[in-house]
Amino acid sequence: MDDAMDDTLDAIIVGGGMVGAAVAAALGQAGMAVALVEGDGPPEAIADDAPFDLRISSLNLASQQLLEEVGAWPFIPEARRCPFRHIEASDETERRHVHFGAADLELPDFGHFVENRVIRRALWQRLAELPNVTTHCHTGPVAWLPGSHRTLLELDNGRLLAARLVVGADGGGSRIRELAGIATRDEDYGLRALIINVRTCLPQQDVSWQRFTPDGPQAMLPLPGQHASLVWYGSPEDTAEREALDHEALRQAIEQAFPQRLGGLEAVLERASFAIRGRHAERYVRPRLALVGDAAHVINPLAGQGLNLGLQDAADLTERVTAAFWESQDIGGQGLLAGYARARRPQTLAMIAAMSTLHHVFTGAAPLRQAGAAGLAVADRLDAAKRQVMRRALGL
Repeated sequence: MDDAMDDTLDAIIVGGGMVGAAVAAALGQAGMAVALVEGDGPPEAIADDAPFDLRISSLNLASQQLLEEVGAWPFIPEARRCPFRHIEASDETERRHVHFGAADLELPDFGHFVENRVIRRALWQRLAELPNVTTHCHTGPVAWLPGSHRTLLELDNGRLLAARLVVGADGGGSRIRELAGIATRDEDYGLRALIINVRTCLPQQDVSWQRFTPDGPQAMLPLPGQHASLVWYGSPEDTAEREALDHEALRQAIEQAFPQRLGGLEAVLERASFAIRGRHAERYVRPRLALVGDAAHVINPLAGQGLNLGLQDAADLTERVTAAFWESQDIGGQGLLAGYARARRPQTLAMIAAMSTLHHVFTGAAPLRQAGAAGLAVADRLDAAKRQVMRRALGL
């Protein structure tokens, strides 16, 4: 096995998705020797005129800034991203609502909606420019052996990697988290979300909105041109029935059930559904190991903050590691990792609590829903509070 072991690296990143690739890019451009371990292959090229994928993320300003800092943002074509400048949420009647405008914060926009595959592709394009970042594709960890000065990671292809720090970024079903013996607390919200890509009669422009109903939220995420991504929550049974409809029947069902402001739909293009579940690691760090992104926390996607939370993990961790590296300190030391966990865990717990409260209020009994609707109307008149909420949501 020693013959298959590389020299000691600075960091090993397990998971080459958006968060893991962002960590690898940040550490790689800081001059560290980094290995990125990815179970799949590198992302394929995407034509500017390719159909939009179903997996869309909301990148807030802090996330966009991170992608700019690691050199990935220029690789995201303008044709594949849609800025949004207004966010609205309403009750089921749409009479009570809250509106957030970027101009209120003197910002050009709140961020962009971008396909996950486009973000990941951009990050990997940046990684290809960093000679001190090596990628190990189509493989994964089978053993994690922490030591006082370095950690050994055995891969299923027989290679043994050694590094001062291992970062677990391999998703909600994290293998490295399992190998490290970190338990999770899971929550099943009893809902499924149907994601539907549509072509609209009119351009959706720069507004993202969400309506809370007793069966779960309905949301519209704008995409470039006359395209949008719709999110329709419901019970597993109702969602299965909708997902089984043909495109034309589903188009008609959307026009009947969604707010009139959506306008007419020219066509349903694609659909898929997933269960709404939460998962939170009971700890974010072990000796010379840190968890980021979905490996640490999977939250209710109600406000579209999952990726932003993960990229905030990446920004916090890489800032600490980079500072230690430049000062010739231990980048995987206990104090550094404990500081990361103390900073990030309360932020995530606050977001989990907020999403759970919204879910239970707006899908609960009628009095609870009425109180929630009244809260929206009150919140819309509290300008200072609205600005503070949006600054937090934007990572500012």
